Amino acid sequence: MPGTAPGSSNAPGRARVWIWLAVAAGLLVYPLLVPDFWVVSVGAQAIVLGVVTLSLTFLAAYGGMVSLAQMATAGVAAYTLAVLSSHSANAGAHLLPWPLTLLLGMLAGILAGLIIGAVAVRSRGIYLLMSTLAIAMIFYYLAQQNTTVLHGFDGIRGVAVPSILGVSLREPRVFYYLCLFIGIAAYLLVVHLVRTPFGLVLQGARDDELRMRSLGYRVTLHQVAAFGVAGFLASLGGILNLWYQGGISPGSIGMTSTVGILIMAVIGGLKHPRGAFIGALAYVLIQSFAVDVVGAHRFNTLVGCVFLAIVMLSPDGLAGMWRGLHTRKASAKAAPASTSS
Repeated sequence: MPGTAPGSSNAPGRARVWIWLAVAAGLLVYPLLVPDFWVVSVGAQAIVLGVVTLSLTFLAAYGGMVSLAQMATAGVAAYTLAVLSSHSANAGAHLLPWPLTLLLGMLAGILAGLIIGAVAVRSRGIYLLMSTLAIAMIFYYLAQQNTTVLHGFDGIRGVAVPSILGVSLREPRVFYYLCLFIGIAAYLLVVHLVRTPFGLVLQGARDDELRMRSLGYRVTLHQVAAFGVAGFLASLGGILNLWYQGGISPGSIGMTSTVGILIMAVIGGLKHPRGAFIGALAYVLIQSFAVDVVGAHRFNTLVGCVFLAIVMLSPDGLAGMWRGLHTRKASAKAAPASTSS
């Protein structure tokens, strides 16, 4: 084409590859350059919350289903693992090998996701959102009132964190790299799933459910399965959060945490899987440093202001804001070329 530089059509693709390589390199060397606080309380925590948020983003972006039960699902997996593991209340007891307790915790979270999905997909829109919120609050009050197994308001503390080859997973940099590996794997799983027949049917039902049913697809089954996938993702985040906190209590699955996951998803961008991690990082940074500036009693006010500002400037969140800037920049570069042709 006249006026087009050779290879210019591949320039955006090459630039995107270089950006991803730079991000990957930064994530790998990050724990080697900063103190332990930044490694665990900022880096690892952001990835952990990002994995839970990713479960919500997956449902909302590709299934059109906004669930407020993702933190509760993560809590089911974490509580199951905590109960079956050695902790302060049963110190010295070795109930089951830790790989088996880990598997049982994951299965409990997936089962919780499927059960929540079987109930929630019977409704749509605000009704689906409120039904998942009701389920989350039921589990919260159950955990708070059950003192025999879940230890009530105090929760389960001092949960033993496993070691691999003599290295504890609580060691800051080991835990960070574990979270990073799981976060990347969860992201790639979502990116792959949405391109499979299962993901395409799910997106088709999101856009026109009646048409997909008329074509013979079992839409309800696909939607419940999507909640199962989200339950798997939330369980990963819930177990990592259990190891990060060293325990779990009803407060970690309460209303504040439940709404916090939704805020992270919206801040990062509900339409983009990477937005889950971007929103989680922004939330953790505000949580870690803004308290010293505005005080703990005004933290929620600050988060609300940031939330409103981002929504007003970019309804598609920070990920959408970045994509919009990149698109405008590419359009500005393309304009002179098209004029000269």
